[in-house]
Amino acid sequence: MNLDERALMSMIQNVDRPKPLMIGRLCIDPPLALAPMAGICDRHFRLLVRRVGGVGLVSMEFISSEAITRGVRPELDKLAFSDEERPLAIQIYGRDAQRMADCAAIVDELGADVCDINMGCPANKVLKGCAGASLMGDLDRARRIIEACRRQLTIPLTVKFRLGLGRGAQPVNYLELGKICEDLGVDAVTLHGRTAKQMYTGRADWEQSRWLKQSLRIPVIGNGDVASPHDAVRMLQQTGCDGVMIGRGVLADPWIFRRTASLLAGSPPDPPTLGERLDLIRTHFRWIVREYDQRTALHKLRTFTGKYTRGLPNGRRLRHQIGTLDRADQFLPALERHFDELQRLGQELSAEAGA
Repeated sequence: MNLDERALMSMIQNVDRPKPLMIGRLCIDPPLALAPMAGICDRHFRLLVRRVGGVGLVSMEFISSEAITRGVRPELDKLAFSDEERPLAIQIYGRDAQRMADCAAIVDELGADVCDINMGCPANKVLKGCAGASLMGDLDRARRIIEACRRQLTIPLTVKFRLGLGRGAQPVNYLELGKICEDLGVDAVTLHGRTAKQMYTGRADWEQSRWLKQSLRIPVIGNGDVASPHDAVRMLQQTGCDGVMIGRGVLADPWIFRRTASLLAGSPPDPPTLGERLDLIRTHFRWIVREYDQRTALHKLRTFTGKYTRGLPNGRRLRHQIGTLDRADQFLPALERHFDELQRLGQELSAEAGA
């Protein structure tokens, strides 16, 4: 047994199965959540992650309260979901308390399981609209938005935020915002351990999640730099958080929730087989081609191919080849040819080893 295997076995033996995450009266078990990533967490990706297994809560890509309350059709279309995805959170963002409240009421009426308020998005176009993480620089506005939404909801309310803006007179104020959330009846909060200024650079500071957990009575979900099942377990152990939210990590490894759930249950987090990888990509890409127009489909296919092929043998060559394709229906044949080559290579190596 090598050092990595010994470390894995030690981690498996020392894992304490966490309690289910309670968001109001909603039970999330295992306490693992899919982060609401823009342009990624459409209904196909959410359903894919749900079917792979191990995820406790899936989140919709964030929704503009301005667009929803004005009846903008493309944004309204994003609200579609199926019962198979449940439990499901819908995240909304905006700067106007009344529009946010009206949007929250729509989320409630749709029958989502959780309404989440985005107070952590660091994208410039969101910050310029005085939404997302910019609300951490205006806690009075943040308070009004939370109060207004809470009054409209019969389902649990959560808020996701960062450490702070990372600039100005109050660069870090997550503890203050967390206390506001608790006082206003928010059911749980999620903390991404970076400032808005950091975007996704540097390392997420998990220690801040531990301090937030110690400061609040409501559940705290940790987020940031969870790229493997071992990271998820370490976050739970080091911070005492009630749950873990995974974002970018699931793009490179859609099986990360299933593998983390296995580790939390005391079993090895076995990686997917080559066949499982191809089956997942094949299913997802067929959905994309069937659902979207040519331009949108091409964008999504290139995005997901770039993520799904990380770590695959000759993955860089495949990504270069994909970059030359100009029709959505060319993607799946190219991927299947690549997987066929990998399978043949694996058989040849096995034959050589047995010779």
